[in-house]
Amino acid sequence: MNKLHKTALVVGAGAFGTSLASILANTFENVILKVRSDDVYDAINKDAENSVYLPGIKLSDNIRAIKSWDEFEKNLENGLELIVSGLPTAGVKTFFTENHERFLGYFERQIPLISLSKGIDPESLELSDDLFFEFFPHHKEYITFLSGPSFAKEIMQEQITLVTLAGRSRRVLTETSRMLDTPYFKALPSYDIKGVLLGGALKNVLAIAGGVIEGLGYNHNTRAAMITRGIVEMLRFGRVFNARPETFYGLSGMGDLILTTTGGLSRNKQFGLEIAKGRKPLEIINSQRTVVEGYKTTMAAHLICEKYEIRARIFNGLYEVLYNDVDAAEVITMLMNTPAKFELD
Repeated sequence: MNKLHKTALVVGAGAFGTSLASILANTFENVILKVRSDDVYDAINKDAENSVYLPGIKLSDNIRAIKSWDEFEKNLENGLELIVSGLPTAGVKTFFTENHERFLGYFERQIPLISLSKGIDPESLELSDDLFFEFFPHHKEYITFLSGPSFAKEIMQEQITLVTLAGRSRRVLTETSRMLDTPYFKALPSYDIKGVLLGGALKNVLAIAGGVIEGLGYNHNTRAAMITRGIVEMLRFGRVFNARPETFYGLSGMGDLILTTTGGLSRNKQFGLEIAKGRKPLEIINSQRTVVEGYKTTMAAHLICEKYEIRARIFNGLYEVLYNDVDAAEVITMLMNTPAKFELD
């Protein structure tokens, strides 16, 4: 494939950030991963592999890591055409506070940014668009948000993958989608930023619930019931945020939910499986480098339910398990003892 563009910058070299870098390596001459850790930096530059997050998978030779901005500025900054933020939601405020002027300059040059953050801030109850738009209120049209059913490992294996890219500007969405377009990966544009972000955040909570259910010995019937009722509860959140209902039935809603509740590569599902074994949430989180976005999002979802009086028994039930140490089997019993209502009420 001909390289149509010069340089793409990916901030954050976790599994998903690295997989997006791999996609962009098809259409960009240079793809730069901004990393913090020496081991990730050395592995990418010496072994062409992110052995920390995606061991055993080789990276294209036009992908390389940097730790300092000096490394970037010396050779590549003038050719920059796209930025990807692969930061977890919890890291967005700190990073863009420290680097605000730099990224403000990029937006003034009309360089678009794709955010991969999937979560809700449990303190402010803000989604990632709120965070970015507060930092860059005059450049909102250049900021887009990607979400959808996509395991990083399968992207690296070039499995056919469809996701949603949400933003405000038709031109920016069209141009940015083309930059991501490969024979195995396609981003479909959408204007429903809130719906796409809610789907990406809330499905992580349900993925944890799916892991708990499976870990307790429940099988296909139970999982199907949880997915179906989970979508109903997600729609209730959507109404509060004025999201479009149809978004929750698309790639960033039901598509992502099915993937993360059934696929073995889901970090959130694996977290739920460990909870079912009796392990404590913080014990699991502190034992690994990968981020379990659904843990903090569970707290945020519970607080949103309280604030807006949203009826979401699955979300609140998982909150009790993760934050109040209530036995998961007791929560399931409580849910099943709830009087039946008409299905779509």
